Amino acid sequence: MTGFETLFPTRLYSARISSPRGLAQTCLGIAAEDKAGQRWARDHNYGGYTSYASLNDLTTRATVFAEHEKLIARHVAVFARKAEFDLTKRNLVLDSLWINVMTKGAVHAPHLHPHSVISGTYYVTAPPGSGAIRFEDPRLAMLMAAPPKKKDARRENRSFVDVAPKPGLLLLWESWLRHGVEANGAKSPRISVSFNFRTDEMRV
Repeated sequence: MTGFETLFPTRLYSARISSPRGLAQTCLGIAAEDKAGQRWARDHNYGGYTSYASLNDLTTRATVFAEHEKLIARHVAVFARKAEFDLTKRNLVLDSLWINVMTKGAVHAPHLHPHSVISGTYYVTAPPGSGAIRFEDPRLAMLMAAPPKKKDARRENRSFVDVAPKPGLLLLWESWLRHGVEANGAKSPRISVSFNFRTDEMRV
């Protein structure tokens, strides 16, 4: 008997959840006041604003982020169950959460999130054409002489998979998965909240 089975799958979880009231306004308000974040974004050619390197207390700074964390955590728990993580005597907890306000032309180069287990992003606003998030096959460096994939290849066989942002869309993936964001082609900014979850024994 012959046949195929899928080994070592790369999981991408998606869900639609309602945005807590005032989340967009809170993100923009913090972006306008956070001078350190503005400076970091400018110095690193971020093309917009991020609180990634400036604020690590958003869930205590504004109740809307604390509410949002609870919503996200429920989906993270589902992801962990489906991935069959052995979390005996450990818990997945929020490690970091930050705001992204991507203006027209802004891109986010491919990267991964070390020292975390599950990463994700939630789109608060996403105007049409505001740039897809692109995920890479983690085996790219080892494909060697493999021929390119067909343009109409099934999603699971592609080397790159793009996901268009939509308001209310939550995406989760394992933190080792390399990803980047295409240029925002819309006139108005795309607002998202990104985050990392870790096990409670990982922080030193």
